[in-house]
Amino acid sequence: MRVLNVAEKNDAAKSLAAIMSNGQMRRRDGQSRYNKIYEFQCNLLGQQCQMTMTSVSGHLMNYDFTQQHRKWLSCHPSALFDAPVVKQIQRDYQPIRDTLTQLAKSAQRLVIWTDCDREGENIGMEIVNVCMASNPRLDVYRAKFSEITRPAVQRALASLTRMDERVSDAVDARQELDLRIGAAFTRFQTLRLRQVFPAVLADQLVSYGSCQFPTLGFVVERFKEAERFQPEPFWRLRVLAESPDTGQSAEFLWKRGRVYDQAVGQMFLAHVLESPIATVISVESKPKNRWRPCALDTVEFEKLASRKLRINAKEAMHIAERLYTQGYISYPRTETNIFPRDFNLRGLVQTQTADNRWAQFAQRVAEHGPSPRNGKKSDQAHPPIHPLKCGDGLANNEAKVSLRSCCQQHVFFTF
Repeated sequence: MRVLNVAEKNDAAKSLAAIMSNGQMRRRDGQSRYNKIYEFQCNLLGQQCQMTMTSVSGHLMNYDFTQQHRKWLSCHPSALFDAPVVKQIQRDYQPIRDTLTQLAKSAQRLVIWTDCDREGENIGMEIVNVCMASNPRLDVYRAKFSEITRPAVQRALASLTRMDERVSDAVDARQELDLRIGAAFTRFQTLRLRQVFPAVLADQLVSYGSCQFPTLGFVVERFKEAERFQPEPFWRLRVLAESPDTGQSAEFLWKRGRVYDQAVGQMFLAHVLESPIATVISVESKPKNRWRPCALDTVEFEKLASRKLRINAKEAMHIAERLYTQGYISYPRTETNIFPRDFNLRGLVQTQTADNRWAQFAQRVAEHGPSPRNGKKSDQAHPPIHPLKCGDGLANNEAKVSLRSCCQQHVFFTF
C-alpha cells in the first residue's frame, strides 16, 4: 500500500516524517526546491505502508477574475460583484503542483496533514483537488492534530477522519468576497481620486481591504491623538518618610497629584515646609488579589510578546509557527483559553522538570496537581498554546518566545 502524505509546510513535513519513521526516513528532491520528499515505512490502519511525505507552502490556489475583467477600464467597478471568478494555481506554485501530480499517480491513499483550522482545511481541499485530478481513485483521509509530538501524531494516525468540505467552502466564500469587495472599491476610489487629485495621485494606487481599512482607521486616530497632544510642564509634591529603626522609606502620594501652575506648587511647598515633621496617626491596609493569567490564546500571546519581549505581533507569530513545526509548542493560532477536562496537565508540567531554571517549581506544581485558571473561550478545535518540550537548543527570539513569558512561565502562572 502506497500512501501520499501532504503537510502545509516543509518544516512540518520533515518533523512529521521523522516521528512516523523513528528517524529512519530518506529524503529526496521534488520539483520545488523548497518542498522536499520524505520516504519511509509506517503502519497505517493496521497495514504496513510505503509512506511518502511532502508539503505545500500554504495556499496553492487563489481567486481571480477572468481575462475580460482583469483590466481596470474593462468594466465599471460595480460589475465586479457579479463578474465570473476562477480559482487557479498560482504561478510560483506550479512546481509544487507537478510534484503532487507525480506522487499521486502511484498512491492508493492520500492523508492530509495541514493545520487543523479553516484555512488548513481549505488548503487540504486544494491538495485533494490537485491529486484527484491525477488519480481519481485515491482514498482520502484527514489527520487531526494540534501539536507535532509523538503522542499527538500517533493519535492522529489512529483516528483518521475525512475532509470537511463545508469548512473549506466557508473559506472559499470569504476569499471570493475579499476579492470582489477589494477589487471593486480599490478600482473605484483610485480612479475617482486620480480625477480629483491628478497631480498627486496620477500613478498611485489607493487600495481597499475589508480588514485593512478598519485597521488604518485605528492607526490614523492614534496619529491624530499624538499630533493634538500639547505637552505642559507640571509640578508635584513628593513626601518621603524614613523609619529610624529599620531604615525603610515610604513615599506618600499627594491626593491632588499635580498642578500646572508653578506659583501654586511653590505655595503648597512653602506650606509643607512650615511643619517639616509629620506624624502618622493611622495606617489602613487592605488585601490585594493578583489573579493568575488565563490559559494562553493567540491574542494574549501577541500582547505578551509585544509588551514583555518587544517583538511585534507579526514576527512573534512567525516564530511561534516555526516552534510549532519543530515540536516545541502547540498550535499557536487558537481562540481557546480553556484546557479540556481530559488534557494531560500533569504530564505537560512534568516535562519542564528537566529544565534547571524552574525544575523545583515545576515539580511542586506537578505534585500538588495543576489547577489552571481557565477563561471562557473555545474554538472547539485547538487547546490553549502550551510548551511541549524544553528548548535547550534554541537561541535569540525563538528562545525568548519558547522559554520565557510567552509559554512556560505563562503556563506555570496559570496553574
